Amino acid sequence: TARAIMLIGTNPRVEAPVLNARIRKAWLKGASVGLVGQPVDLTYDYAHLGTGHDGLKGLFGMNPEHAHGKDTLVIIGQGALTGDNGTAALADAMRYADATQSKFLVLHTAASRVGALDVGAVSDDSIEQADVIYNLGADEVEIPDGATVIYQGSHGDRGAHRADIILPAAAWTEENGLFVNTEGRPQLALRASFPPGDAKENWAILRALSAELDATLPFDNLAQLRAKLVEAVPHLQEIDTVPENDWQPVDGEGGSGDFATAVTDHYLTNPILRAAPLMAELQAASRDRKAGKLAAE
Repeated sequence: TARAIMLIGTNPRVEAPVLNARIRKAWLKGASVGLVGQPVDLTYDYAHLGTGHDGLKGLFGMNPEHAHGKDTLVIIGQGALTGDNGTAALADAMRYADATQSKFLVLHTAASRVGALDVGAVSDDSIEQADVIYNLGADEVEIPDGATVIYQGSHGDRGAHRADIILPAAAWTEENGLFVNTEGRPQLALRASFPPGDAKENWAILRALSAELDATLPFDNLAQLRAKLVEAVPHLQEIDTVPENDWQPVDGEGGSGDFATAVTDHYLTNPILRAAPLMAELQAASRDRKAGKLAAE
């Protein structure tokens, strides 16, 4: 229903194809789209307003045709938020959304990140000084030498290569799950098959480990775990409902430079894809096409 959409530091075509299809649907109905970031093919027309912080700051000097009050949407992606200037980009994007009375959306590139933020699984502590690191399927994180690493995951990816102890777990397709999308909307996922071999559901591994450590967690099955979860975070029981979020302005100034590209290996973005030979072939073909295009130019 948006009449205008401003994209900041994101390429939703590769970062969130379903969302990109909805933006295209809005564009076909007459919505205008603006982009501050690297120029890309989004499958629809847009006004390219800059490649980085200068373009974002320039929005405040415009009388933007993209601003139509409550029917507008600002989407900021990880290309703008990562790096040393991420806080400044977020602050400017939020100020722009406030000035244009736009709805505001942060587009994440990890399926579990919004849910993790909702349940408070966030820490500012560095892993540099840790003696033991329990890695829950984080395969894109560089873990320093020295610490003992326990890896719980499904596909023996990068995190498993650094691990001292490996606990084989179900993939997300092999267990029931509760995900929160980039809007904050809780969604249920039902398993398509059972995990192979000795792999167990992730919650069951943690429950069994807690018993071995004489710190038994207070649940014996997934239903009891869900009950504890919604007791702590009530909105997670509101399946397919977007909660109302508090607006918390961020202080940040002085950003500079271009926004990055958040996803560079579209076909190899997670452990399941990296384990698939077909995806490797598609990624190689994509690189060949890009190399051929550059050579032709």
